This record gives sequence, structure tokens and C-alpha cells, in this order.
Amino acid sequence: MSSSKPAILLVDDSPADLDLIREGLAGGNYESDIHVVPDGEEAIAFVRNTGRYVNAARPDLMILDLNLPRKDGRAVLASFKSEPGLRTIPVVIFTTSRSRQDVAQCYELGANCYVTKPGGLQDFLKTVQSIERFWLGVATTPE
Repeated sequence: MSSSKPAILLVDDSPADLDLIREGLAGGNYESDIHVVPDGEEAIAFVRNTGRYVNAARPDLMILDLNLPRKDGRAVLASFKSEPGLRTIPVVIFTTSRSRQDVAQCYELGANCYVTKPGGLQDFLKTVQSIERFWLGVATTPE
């Protein structure tokens, strides 16, 4: 990561969840540039710097929901992790799915972490802050 603010890409189609994720990040320890896209197609365009995202910042962290319109999170993950220029971006799956099959498949596709969204407000916010604290404060990631 560079000395500037880290860029976080949130990929989720739920406005309520996005609001909570933003609130959790705002209450955390790091000041980040937060970018949001509502579906898998937009996520791919953002990271590949195509279309209206031609000048988008490379994310230092992606928080990716699985159940997305247009292209689901599994397809997005498979796409990113198969491209040498993109596979080093840490991808945290943040989803409501507790399916063992989803967990296994996401790790097989190259997810860096799989976190199930908690149901309670305080647990949700604390979980988002834990993700942020680990990936921006503890883990060492490629430049």
C-alpha cells in the first residue's frame, strides 16, 4: 500500500448493507477512500479500469458479496484471481451465506477470507472493523 489513503472497493447490491459497511469503516481506525459498485459487471469494469471507471483507483482491498445481479460474486472472484495483474488484490467475501459449499468454492477460487455477515447491528459493525483492522493494519499486502 502506498502512503496515501487505502482504496476499498465495496461490491454489494444491498443499500442497507452498504450503509452499515460504510458506518463500520467510518467508525474504524483507518481513513479510506471507499468506492461502491452494485453488481459483478461493475466490479470487473472498476478493477480493469474500463468504461466509466477508466480512472478508478486500484483497490487495496475488495469486500465482495456473493449474491449479486448481472454477475455473481463467485464469477467476479474467479475472474480477478485468474488475471495476473489483479490476483494480488485481497478479496474478502462478506455474505449472508453460511453454506459449506460456498465457503469451499470461494477459497478454491482464491478468496483471501470468507466472513458471514452477522445479523445484529453491533456485531455487523464490529465485524467490518475487524476486517478493516486486519487487512489495513495487520496484514502485509503487495504494493
